[in-house]
Parts: sequence; C-alpha cells; structure tokens
Amino acid sequence: MNSSARRLFLKKALALSAVAAVPSILLNSASARTQVPKFGPSERVNLACCGIGNRGAEIILSLYNTGLANIVALCDVDMGAPHTIKILEKFPDVPRFKDFRVMLDKMGNQIEAITVGVPDHSHFPITMLAMSMGKHVYVEKPMGRTFNEVELMTKAAKKYKVANQMGNQGHSEQNYFQFKAYKEAGIIKDVTAITAHMNSPRRWHGWDTNITKFPAAEPIPETLDWDTWHSATHLHGYNKDFINGQWRCWYDFGMGALGDWGAHIIDTAHEFLDLGLPYEIDPLLLSGHNSFFFPTSTTLAFKFPKRGEMPPVEITWYDGVDNVPEVPEGYGESALDPNIPPASNGKIQPSKLNPGKIIYSKELTFKGGSHGSTLSIIPADKALDMKSQLPEVPESPSNHFANFLLACKGQEKCRSSFDIAGPLSQVFNLGVLSQQLNAKLLFDRETKQITNHKLANQLLTGAEPRKGWEQYYKL
Repeated sequence: MNSSARRLFLKKALALSAVAAVPSILLNSASARTQVPKFGPSERVNLACCGIGNRGAEIILSLYNTGLANIVALCDVDMGAPHTIKILEKFPDVPRFKDFRVMLDKMGNQIEAITVGVPDHSHFPITMLAMSMGKHVYVEKPMGRTFNEVELMTKAAKKYKVANQMGNQGHSEQNYFQFKAYKEAGIIKDVTAITAHMNSPRRWHGWDTNITKFPAAEPIPETLDWDTWHSATHLHGYNKDFINGQWRCWYDFGMGALGDWGAHIIDTAHEFLDLGLPYEIDPLLLSGHNSFFFPTSTTLAFKFPKRGEMPPVEITWYDGVDNVPEVPEGYGESALDPNIPPASNGKIQPSKLNPGKIIYSKELTFKGGSHGSTLSIIPADKALDMKSQLPEVPESPSNHFANFLLACKGQEKCRSSFDIAGPLSQVFNLGVLSQQLNAKLLFDRETKQITNHKLANQLLTGAEPRKGWEQYYKL
C-alpha cells in the first residue's frame, strides 16, 4: 500500500469509528515517518516515555542514566498520581500528556524513540502507532497480551525498520553471553528438558477463587483517565485491584506469573536452542482455577520438536508458593539474583526455591537463576572436572538500556529485538490460554493455529477491539 492509499485507508477507518479524540497523526503517520532525523555519533536520542510510575519510572531512569537520552515528553493516564511524582519532579519542565495519541500528534517531529512501560494490554497500540511513525520502541515484557498482537508487532518492526527492544535485562548480562559461548563450544548440547520455576508469592494469592464476576465498581480517582487506560480492551467498572500492578492478576489485562517472569528465566534457552513455538501445551496442575484471574499454582508442560540435530525439548513451568519442583541431587543452594528490579509493591520475596531454571542435557545438568544470573554445572565435583573445558565468556559491550539507545543511533543491534522476543512472548501467550481455558492445546507451528480447541484458536486473536481502536491492528 503506497503512502497516499494508506492515509486514505486510515482516514476512512477513523471516520467509521467516529471517535473525535483520536488525533490527526494517524492520518499522516506515513509522511511523518520520512521526517525522522538522522543521528550523529555524539547526539542523544530524544525519548518520549509512556508509563512514568512503578516499572515505567525505573525504565525511564535506566535509559536516562546511560547519558544517551534526552527525555522530551512524559505520558501517563494517571498523571499526578502518587506513583508518578518521582519522575515529574525529576523532569519538571518536560511536556506532559495523558494520551499517547495526543503526545505523538503534538510532538511527533521532536520524538525519535519511545518507551512503553504500561500494563500488558496497552503495549500494542502505543507500539504500533510509534513504529508506523518511524519511532524506535522499547517495550516492557511481555510484548503483547495476545498471540496475534505479538505477531503483528513483530511484522511491523520488520516493515518499519526501527530499532525495537523488549525489556529483558538478561540479554545484556552474563547469562546471555555465557549461554551463547557454552552453546558454541559444545558445553550446552543435546538438551532434553528444562524446569523453569517462579515460586514466590503473587498478588492474587489468597483471593477468592470461586468468584463469578469482576469486583464492584468504585469511584474513579480524579487523576485517572479510566477510558484511555483500557486501550483497545472493553470497558470495566473501575476498581483499585485493576491498576498499579494489580492488572497483572486478570486475564483481561495481564499475563500472570508466566508473562511476568518467563522471559527472565527461559529466554536464553529459547533463543540459543532455537526452540521457536511449542507443538503442545499441557496444564498438569492449575490450583484455584477460575475464569477471571490466574491460578494459585500452575504447572505447564511445553513440548518442542526436534530441531535439526537437536533433540526434542520439554519445558515444565512451575509457579505457586507450594508448587516447588524437585531438584536433582547435588543441586546446592538457590540464590536470588541481587539485580532483580523490585516489584511496585516491594522487593521480590525469597521462596523455598528462588526463581530460575534447571537444564538437563544428555551428559550435563545446569542450574541457573533469573535475569542475568549465570549457569552452574551441577553437582560441584562435575563442575570442577569440567573447569578446564569451559570457554571464556566475553563481557557485554553495553547494558540493556544503552544497547537500545545505541541501536537507535545505528551503533549496535538490539539483543532482545522483536524477531527474538516475539516467539518467546508467544510461548507465554499460548501458556496463558492453556491456563485460562484449563485445556491441553495442540499447536500447528506452520499454520500458527490451535488444532484441537476452537475457542482457544479464536482467542489467539482475542476479543474484537473496542470502537475507535481497530485501526491499530491495520497499521
């Protein structure tokens, strides 16, 4: 579709939706894309930030502290709420917006890149509009709430040729470079099974699992634009248990423990073992299953086929305080990575088995934590025997945030780009469907369809976006 035809298509879509609040930038995103300036080697990236509280605030500060970014715009649907004050005080003179569409409409020519540190259900439209305008995007994990959203985001990143990074710090820390070096040296080979575990308390633990409806509506805070908060999702009555991290509890908005921690635990195995998408997802345990929010405990088995000379792999995911997997003899202690960012409701609580993974190959067994934690060969005496055979692991040339900004400037390539992070996120999309429906799913990796469950296959796309938000799925 050429630029003129594309603008006409978007104009018709907006007219049909009859939503006056959608700014004119959607009509001109093709031409705006050609106006993005070229970066000089000493220039900072002009960065607009969507989501400025809680995790969004941490992302902003991490990017700013690299010295590679100018913060030029701030956007949050709850601007002025207590959790946004830290960033507002840090950047008192930066323009503020409640609607990302208005921000991009008014300041599009001044913005080179954008952060998306908002609830899972809102990642998609912000990211798609920004990329269609030629803006580089940093999106917190998981990429999108539905399989189809991630599919469209991945294709759009290729189409618009912008730097794109999913927030996954481990891709710029030692675990990433160690796994790569060990795989290339033949230390990690013939992996057949992986145990992935996250057994710390979650926000919804202790909730009534027999609920039959969403919680009662409460008065909407004066600072909050509740309509825009929903993005393309259909409206719900406001409740404090939907915002400030509580959204992660609900199928309508978040992706539970799997979407929150899965990328930090199985990311390197997924990439360097070339796992792609599973052909089967089996819910082995769903304690406290209900139709609204995530189970109290979950065990999911993801089955991946043989890939070239590599054997089939089964990843078994465990979450829940009392759903701790068995560990092999000689496992030793389970360390908690000190670099894990704190949750918005406090630091991660140590558990019986701290977040991490156990990797089983035909000859060796490895244990590791989450995020950037390195792998260890177990038991200890085997590790000692292997010491002389282990390759040197290079240092990372940049941290995760500098990596993104340097990629914006054309000096590095994003290590957690959508072509890598997309299939990883889709593994979690499929797992969440299995949790929500309490169903074993058979997935065709070629057609990307669920073959044994009609409703699950429909939910790969999800519910129709509400009126006025359809156009983001056509960019």
